[in-house]
Amino acid sequence: MGTVPAWQLRAAFARRLSDMYGSEVPAYTTLLAAVAEINEDVSRIDGAAGRLGGIERVAAERHGAIRVGTARELRRVAAIFGAMGMHPVGFYDLREASRSSVPVVSTAFRPIEPAELARNPFRVFTSLLTTADRRYFDPDLQARLEDFLAARELFPAELSELAERAEREAGLDPESAERFLTLAVDAFRLSTTPIDRAWYEELARVSAVAADIGGVSGTHINHLTPRVLDIDRLYREMGRRGITMIDEIQGPPRWDGPDVLLRQTSFRALEEQRRFRDADGGTGTAPLRVRFGEVEARGIALTASGRALYDDLMAETDRRCEGAAPTDRAGIAREVWTARFPRTERELALNGQAFFTYRAVAVDRRPADRQPPANLAGLLDQGWIDAEPIVYEDFLPRSAAGIFQSNLTDAGTRDTARSGAHYDRQWLAEVIGRPVHDPVDLYGAQQQASLAEARAALGLAPAAPA
Repeated sequence: MGTVPAWQLRAAFARRLSDMYGSEVPAYTTLLAAVAEINEDVSRIDGAAGRLGGIERVAAERHGAIRVGTARELRRVAAIFGAMGMHPVGFYDLREASRSSVPVVSTAFRPIEPAELARNPFRVFTSLLTTADRRYFDPDLQARLEDFLAARELFPAELSELAERAEREAGLDPESAERFLTLAVDAFRLSTTPIDRAWYEELARVSAVAADIGGVSGTHINHLTPRVLDIDRLYREMGRRGITMIDEIQGPPRWDGPDVLLRQTSFRALEEQRRFRDADGGTGTAPLRVRFGEVEARGIALTASGRALYDDLMAETDRRCEGAAPTDRAGIAREVWTARFPRTERELALNGQAFFTYRAVAVDRRPADRQPPANLAGLLDQGWIDAEPIVYEDFLPRSAAGIFQSNLTDAGTRDTARSGAHYDRQWLAEVIGRPVHDPVDLYGAQQQASLAEARAALGLAPAAPA
């Protein structure tokens, strides 16, 4: 009968989730069509388009976003994604990254091995409500919110049992795999259960995000994100197709140098009719705006020093944009980057500012009359090794918060006179019961292993770790 391995469960889940979301949010289907058209055009015209992942991978690539309310719910989510070979990577504090009221901390579940990412790089950005943060929730509201969350059940026991078995046995038999996928997709479908209007509105006065998490009986896919090879063209194209986009593309600017980290944007959250229950027991419908369609363009993963430079350039752009028109920001950002950011992949590699996979060239391509030099610059410049940029597989808290914020109709409330509760990666790992990987460590290990293998192939001793 055979076993359906984790990567096939992951790929099938991503496809089915995309189909389901498209049936619920037709604008997402429009987004997919535009993305496919642009990716085909770019890959046909630009021979380097596959340098950060071939077109087959890019076409299949998605990231989703979900929101949960409690540590227990997060542990259940971790088990479901663990069954599909997805591990928690990174810690993102959106409370500090947003000007609006966004009381969540987040991680992303994704594959961590390069071979698994190549098979299917599905990721789910997962946010947890920070109910203990006094800037948003006073003791009374916290108690009532946590009681409400404790009383709901997001995931059926059968789904959790199948997830645990899949992770334990490295897959499922075909019949069990089909049941697991059906239950998993259904768990993230938008609920039709009526919403308590008074409770939802009370939370929404604090934060629309808090209401979307803690004001309803279930969870749902908040957005699904395809990857596009030209996000600026996509942004214009969606407008031509009658879809209203948020005000700007988040992340690094478009410029003449290397694409790094992550650029992302979205169409505005759609007005969807939802059923509400009133205090008198009656029900009615009212519009809510909580779901949107995001799109992303991925670049090269940066090292800690490269990321520090990126953060510095973003801060400089902010300073120079004070008092400027919003439409001027893209041009100002390009000026800042052109002046200060490395213009080539070689500079990024030699400066130790970005991650690459290194490979010794084939024997017939190596210089015949020389010995390989010991240093990286010589190996690259003399043609002994090739450098392939490592794709940034993760997220940017400022960009994520910017998209959350752009899709809110109300900024909510936050009492800045109070102290916020402390959350960090170690706390999150203890809550989940699994290690939360540091993405920089993952990229660094991948680069170091490839460089050691390349040097060994050339008869060189291993280089000291960067």
